[in-house]
Amino acid sequence: MSENQKLSPAKFGLLGFQHMFAMFGATVLVPALTGLSVSATLLFAGLGTLLFHLITKGKVPAFLGSSFAFLGGYFAVAGMEQFADGTMNWIPYAGVGVAVAGLIYVIVSALFRLWGPERVMRFFPPIVTGPIIICIGMILANSAINNCAANWWIAILAVGIVIVFNIWGKGMLKIIPILLGVVGSYVVAALCGQVDFSAVADAKWLGVPFQWKDTTFSLIGNTDWSTLISCILTMAPIALATMMEHIGDMSAISSTVGKNFIKDPGLHRSLLGDGCATALAALFGAPANTTYGENTGVLALTRVYNPAVVRMAAVLAVIFSFCPKFAALISCMPTATIGGVSMILYGMISAVGVRNIVENQVDFAKSRNVIIAAVIMSLALGINFSTAGAIAFTIAGVKISLSGLAVASLVGIILNAVLPGNDYVFGKNEQGDQAVNFKV
Repeated sequence: MSENQKLSPAKFGLLGFQHMFAMFGATVLVPALTGLSVSATLLFAGLGTLLFHLITKGKVPAFLGSSFAFLGGYFAVAGMEQFADGTMNWIPYAGVGVAVAGLIYVIVSALFRLWGPERVMRFFPPIVTGPIIICIGMILANSAINNCAANWWIAILAVGIVIVFNIWGKGMLKIIPILLGVVGSYVVAALCGQVDFSAVADAKWLGVPFQWKDTTFSLIGNTDWSTLISCILTMAPIALATMMEHIGDMSAISSTVGKNFIKDPGLHRSLLGDGCATALAALFGAPANTTYGENTGVLALTRVYNPAVVRMAAVLAVIFSFCPKFAALISCMPTATIGGVSMILYGMISAVGVRNIVENQVDFAKSRNVIIAAVIMSLALGINFSTAGAIAFTIAGVKISLSGLAVASLVGIILNAVLPGNDYVFGKNEQGDQAVNFKV
C-alpha cells in the first residue's frame, strides 16, 4: 500500500492508536526500571518522534521510543558513591551524559555527510560494537535476578507470557509480547493483593509531565564538575551501540516499506534526527530515544506506510503524558514483573551482541579480532565487578571515574584503528547491517 494513500479519519486514528499501543510496553519499561519519569518519557517519545520526522523531511515512518541500550549507563550512574546519600539527584547528571551521546550522533551524521558511511564505519566495526553490546547485557543481568526474587511465580509468569506470544503469537499479539507480559503478570499480582494502588488514587488526572529537579537545567550554578565528567564518560560511549541499532532499524524499515531510506533522506539526516531527539529528551530527564522495531512490525502487519500515521501516534503519546494518574499506574508495577521481563531483555541484549558478530561473519581465526574482543570484554566486566567499580584518576584537581564500558569502548576503538587487518566494509552485508536490534 502506498504511503500516500488517503485514509478515512476513523482508520487514521485507529492506526495511530495501534502504533502507540505497539511502542507503549517497551517505552514505559525503561522508566519503570530506572526510576525516570513515565510522563516525561511519553512526552519526549512523542516530541522526539515529531522532531525526527521534521529533520527527515517526513519521509520515514519511524517511531522513537525509549532505548534499552542505555540501561547499563543509567544503573552505573545511579550507583555512583556521590549519589549514595541522596543529597544529589543522579538524573540530571545522567541526562547530560545522554545528551553528549546525542551530540555524538550529530557529529557522526556530519561525518557521514562529508565522507560517506563506509569511511566512518571502519572505526566502529562489529568486532568493537558486538563485545560492547554483550557486556551491556551481562552487567545488567544481576539486577534482573534480584527483582525476580521478590516473587518468582509472578516473574516466571511474565517470562512465560513474553515467550508464548513472541514465538506463537499471531498478528498484533506477536508484535507486543513485552506489553502482554507486563499486563498479564501485573493483573495476576493485583488479584493476589500484591499491588498497592494508593499512589494511583492520590495522583491527579492532569499535570506537568516533568519536574525541574530532574532536568539538566537544574544543575546550572550547582554542578559537581567531577561527577558530571564521570557521568559523561559513562554514558557517551553507549552511543556506539545505539548508532548500530539505528542503522539496522533504518535498513529494516527500508526493507519493509520498499524504499531506500538510507539514501533518501539519508543516514546523515536520520542519525541527526535520532541524536537531536535523544539530546532533547535527556535535557528534561527523559530516557534516550531510539527508532522502534515494534512499529516497523506494525508497518509490515498493516501494510500502511504513511508517516503521518506514526506522527498521530506521537501526538497521542504527548497527550497521555499529561496524565499523572496514568503514570502512577505504571509506577505501581510489581517488582517481580519488572524482573521477569527484564531477565529476557537483558539476556537478549547480550544475545544481540553475539548476533552482531555472527551475522557480520567476524573472523576469529584472526588474532587481531580475538585480541580486540578479549580486551573489550575483560575491561568492561573486570572493571565493573571490581571493588571500586570504576577506574578513578585526577586531572587538574578534578577527580574523574571511568566505568568499565567507557574504558572498554575507548580501548576497543583504538586497538581496531592501530592493529592491521581491519577489513570491515559497511553496506557489504545487508543482514549484518540489520543485526543490532534491542527489541523483544
